[in-house]
Amino acid sequence: MANGHLLTTAAGEQRSDPAINDAVLELDGVAKRYGTEEVIADLSLSVREGEILTLLGPSGCGKTTTLRLIAGLEKPDAGRIDLQRDRVAGSDRFVPPEERDVGVVFQEFALFPHLTARENVAFGLRDWDERERDDRVDELLELVGLEAQGDAYPDELSGGQQQRIALARSLAPEPELLLLDEPFSNLDVDLRVEMREEVRRIITETGVTAISVTHDQEEALSISDRVAVMNDGDIEQVDTPQAVFQRPESRFVAGFLGHASFLAGEVRGDGVDTAIGRVRRDDVNGLAHQYDDTTVDLLVRPDDVTASPAADGEADGRVVYRRYLGPTVLYRVELDSGETIECMHNHADRIDLDERVAVRVTADHALAWFPADHRDGAAEATDAAGSGESTDAAAD
Repeated sequence: MANGHLLTTAAGEQRSDPAINDAVLELDGVAKRYGTEEVIADLSLSVREGEILTLLGPSGCGKTTTLRLIAGLEKPDAGRIDLQRDRVAGSDRFVPPEERDVGVVFQEFALFPHLTARENVAFGLRDWDERERDDRVDELLELVGLEAQGDAYPDELSGGQQQRIALARSLAPEPELLLLDEPFSNLDVDLRVEMREEVRRIITETGVTAISVTHDQEEALSISDRVAVMNDGDIEQVDTPQAVFQRPESRFVAGFLGHASFLAGEVRGDGVDTAIGRVRRDDVNGLAHQYDDTTVDLLVRPDDVTASPAADGEADGRVVYRRYLGPTVLYRVELDSGETIECMHNHADRIDLDERVAVRVTADHALAWFPADHRDGAAEATDAAGSGESTDAAAD
């Protein structure tokens, strides 16, 4: 690491503070078109030394194109890209990928099938002294926990082992920057979670700066120091995982990062009056007095609210959907106001479909909110997040 300034991540680890370290990578006004289609319009981003930053967004938002521009696999139509303060792409300069000191882990791992694991890791070290090369390969095989598999060929390795060898091969030349393109998408669900933790450990131990691309919100929130949420070729918000989830700066970010319901409320004095009761103003994040006597939309996630069976005189709506998730059950309630809100309950709780319920805000943190006159894009973001209800729902 470059210095002793540290931050504590969501995973409880200490890493260099990205606000203090110099930028390893800077993109300024980058644009990319394919024919008449503008994939990236005017993108600017700074990546700090030692951090893991994830580009997160729906399919077609431009995140993979951004990664390819950084790697040098594509040439920008406008703007500049600087790596370690050296221009690698601009109006009068383009450095090819092999000269950028950037490692890439592809979605398919792209291991050479005719080479052993050891030979794959050593592939980018052909110019090294033989002894130094062997020592470096030994070091990386130990780092990824595959010392005993050095002589195995790729088809003799599991998916997780192949991924670790691909990561070791990319780290072998000690790149300034590591790029990971949907690195977990080819793994099954259980292995995906295990490998997220393993890859984060490996990147953290090496101290390399890394940029990952994914459309998986849980993946991005769990491995990243910062998350850049992309939409339609631009970045909507860049911040820590906690900040983008709890304090989204746009409705798109709010809707894309997990389940989101928007509850309309009238700002009155020390509270906000909603269809399910009054929410204290102190429980709404930064609600300025300029919004007094106006309508705002409170962002409530399923774990912010609780539903309970109630008689008609006390009920706020009825349950119209239920999805069993194992430890929890997701309920969707259609409120009498016409709004829809989702609630997450313990699996032991039982609320029947069509049952009348009272819904209350039970969040233990301040709620985010948005002006009611800026509602465009919320539904689109929720759809883009890919709830998968048509196939995953277990409504009964």
